[in-house]
Amino acid sequence: MTNTATSDWLDAHADELITRLAQLVRIPSVVGREQEAQAFMREAYTALGLEIDAFQPNRDELLKLPAFVDSGFVFEGRQNVVGTWRGTGGGKSIILNGHTDVVSAEPVSAWTREPFGAAVVPSPSGVGRGRMYGRGTQDMKSGVIANLFAVKALMACGARLRGDVILESVIEEEAGGGGGTLACFARGHVADGMIATEPHWFDLTFAHPGILYFRVVVDGKSAHAGRAHQGVNAAVELAPIVSMLGDWDRERAAALHYEPFERLDPAARRSCHLNVGVLRAGDWPSTVPGRAECEVRMSFIPGETEAGIKQEIANRVAEVARKSAWLQAHPPRIEYFGWHTDPWIQDEHHEFLQAFLRSAKAQPGLPSIQPMGITAGLDTRFAGLYGVPAFAWGPLGAGLHGADEWVDLDSVIACAKMLARFLQDWCGVAE
Repeated sequence: MTNTATSDWLDAHADELITRLAQLVRIPSVVGREQEAQAFMREAYTALGLEIDAFQPNRDELLKLPAFVDSGFVFEGRQNVVGTWRGTGGGKSIILNGHTDVVSAEPVSAWTREPFGAAVVPSPSGVGRGRMYGRGTQDMKSGVIANLFAVKALMACGARLRGDVILESVIEEEAGGGGGTLACFARGHVADGMIATEPHWFDLTFAHPGILYFRVVVDGKSAHAGRAHQGVNAAVELAPIVSMLGDWDRERAAALHYEPFERLDPAARRSCHLNVGVLRAGDWPSTVPGRAECEVRMSFIPGETEAGIKQEIANRVAEVARKSAWLQAHPPRIEYFGWHTDPWIQDEHHEFLQAFLRSAKAQPGLPSIQPMGITAGLDTRFAGLYGVPAFAWGPLGAGLHGADEWVDLDSVIACAKMLARFLQDWCGVAE
């Protein structure tokens, strides 16, 4: 069994891989509605003869876990799909993890191609297999399919690995991963290492910041706009809080740094962000709004904690409120929802990561892959809670969460080749 055999097989079956990716991309599996995509992956895992564990998450059990992020979506009818290829024994095991949920494609008017069309167009250089456009091509259905085809190539070439390979196709990563990857770990699917094939082509991602979602709610007093003096405009009362949050973001950006988060873009020197993502107030121009709120995504660096950040949010909002007679009498409310996690850091010198980097250096067609952190969240953070070393690495593309998302198809093939190689190196090959 050689790496050349799996590489040749993947080249010969590239059209099949691209077709399967297109089929998956054409399923509009927006987070919360992943059922059809998960059924597709269950069929694919079953066709390989894997041991299948398709299960609906148990909310009552997950609520007992401090790391659980409640997406607010019901779990009924939504399954995670786990397929296990048993090894012969005596080798190290691995999880290849990916999610089929995607974010909304809105506004669709911003796209130049059908968001779920999976259109393939030539690359700008005119070389190679081109790009596939569509929501989820980069984030991260290409990684899910690369995982599948790495195992498929090894099986087709007659490989017998000593360690188990666990393929995971999970739900709701985009909403925090509580019902997806965390549920898989809680169910007992653990291994000696995990790779999430998220789109990190040039970087082996081993860390991300703490993340917290919160909203600030201000109550006012409704009135007709022609008698606005009889009311209290909640939007106006909220405005200084929004301004404070913007100032605090810039203050934190200048003062707080964690070097691994800044390797990808050293010039920016940006390790953390405080983003006011949603503003709501009123529903009619002639009515004084009686309620206003802002929703915020805040990140924080190692050394800070979720508890400490929550206390500082409370202090800063209260400080603004003290400057308003109305807010002193009607204090703003702070509500936490959705994403919450302390920073995740995987030792970049761990043997699992170093073994992958050694394998990658020996694999033709790959860029120089550098260990680094990112400033977005990943499901890899759950692995550390179960003693599993983990990192993220996957195909090349652009536009994730934006219009005209695309993935480089040659990189998807190369990713599958690299995974096939590393599975042999890490799990061991039976004689």
